[in-house]
Amino acid sequence: MAAPWLRLGAERLFEMPAVLELLSRSNSTSQAFAEVLRLPKQQLRKLLYPLQEVERFLAPDRRQDLHLRIFDPSPEDIARADKVFTVTEGNRIDYVSSAVRIDHAPDLPRPEGHTKKMNFFKVGKHFTVVDMPGYGYRAPEDFVDMVETYLKERRNLKRTFLLVDSVVGIQKTDTIAIEMCEEFALPYVIVLTKIDKSSKGHLLKQVLQIQKFVNTKTQGCFPQLFPVSAVTFSGIHLLRCFIASVTGNLD
Repeated sequence: MAAPWLRLGAERLFEMPAVLELLSRSNSTSQAFAEVLRLPKQQLRKLLYPLQEVERFLAPDRRQDLHLRIFDPSPEDIARADKVFTVTEGNRIDYVSSAVRIDHAPDLPRPEGHTKKMNFFKVGKHFTVVDMPGYGYRAPEDFVDMVETYLKERRNLKRTFLLVDSVVGIQKTDTIAIEMCEEFALPYVIVLTKIDKSSKGHLLKQVLQIQKFVNTKTQGCFPQLFPVSAVTFSGIHLLRCFIASVTGNLD
């Protein structure tokens, strides 16, 4: 299985179509966020801070193993960040172009299915999202020329997001992608997807294993994991806020 990417720069850049769809889904943006803030405390915590929800199932002496509050914005900060992703007449989220190489970015129809090119999306005037092909058996033949060159040579990139399936955990293709980020000294973040598909016990087990991997095997990875669900929207608001923060849109 290919390891999907999400690259964020300050053009400013990031990577991954499914997450982009999540981040810009109009019926979940700030006009609805006021309603989110009215949720009961436990529901609000589960939606905004999913790792803090599973933390309570850990023994007190194990909680220090998780880095839950390195990035710990208030609900008010999250509400401000949500506006960056709210589609309005003056703040559009548009597919711009596809490119096989850095110097080749023609206007093409929006691609469907597995990503074979780098696809650029502008999020208003704030930053650009770059959806990149996954690293694995489905990777395009020119992956090295296309992706590795891009990652090494772009100097205005803010963050790379590596998407890991929380159901199966870190796979061989993920470790290859992680090793690339480490080799290129790229700041990157691990986003855990599909957290709605696991029981709390299984999710906690995977989170602890992945967190141990991050703590002991990486140097450039942001210590805090970002679990998300495309179904329940859990964790998406926090991820949006982190993106707004690292691109200077939360100041």
